Amino acid sequence: MHTYLQIIKGTIEEYTTYRVSFILWRVRLVVQLLVVYFMWWAILAGHQELFGYTQGAMLTYVLFSSFVRPFVMGTRTQEVGELIRSGNLSNYLVRPMRFLGFCASRDIADKLLNVIFAVSEIIVLYVLLRPQLFIQTSAVVILLSFVALVMGMVLFFYFSLLISYLGFWTPDVWAPRFLSFVFAEFFTGALFPLDILSAPLYLVSQSLPFYYFIYFPLKVYLGQLSSMAMLQGFLIGIVWTAGLWALERIAWSRGLRAYTAEGK
Repeated sequence: MHTYLQIIKGTIEEYTTYRVSFILWRVRLVVQLLVVYFMWWAILAGHQELFGYTQGAMLTYVLFSSFVRPFVMGTRTQEVGELIRSGNLSNYLVRPMRFLGFCASRDIADKLLNVIFAVSEIIVLYVLLRPQLFIQTSAVVILLSFVALVMGMVLFFYFSLLISYLGFWTPDVWAPRFLSFVFAEFFTGALFPLDILSAPLYLVSQSLPFYYFIYFPLKVYLGQLSSMAMLQGFLIGIVWTAGLWALERIAWSRGLRAYTAEGK
């Protein structure tokens, strides 16, 4: 445990060393958030309800997505592909720790910093914009929202690792990662609630793991899912989590057999 805590501490110190890069990253996310926020503010102006959302519910969804996103999708696993390609993975395989634990510790540090900034940004934007936000008061729903959030975080962790493990078989991991994240960006619900899509496309989204990254936790929080829909969502999410975990274990095992540390 002490080893992994030191990894978390070291990762945070790394961010403070390159703080300009990190701050610019957060500025980009805030600008993106403001674009989406004002787009929906303009669309819903003068409408009591549109696509099944009041202006308050939609703006709550948009603002809170800026908190859920870094909690779920903040990651350092993109580095794994480069470690494999360069041969530097060997330096971690000989250390007295699990590589999966190393990756998880790096991710935790990333999420901690990003969430702290996200909360600060939401508070500042709330003070400046004064949107009509929906505040969930049910302790049970808040607890279920947190469980859904953790489930999305674990799902994304394994999904991102699997993309990085392509480095065992190809030197170009960036291209498939970029394409997969463009596809995922659409189906996570980060830019808009997925239920405004056409019925067939929405049904397709429900069968994908991306649905459970951002959209599902936010819908649980907003209280817009029936008990049956929540149960179904958690069951499918658990199946996806188990499936991606199994695929990650298989890919790691077979990848190590193919690993030649050519960079070293």
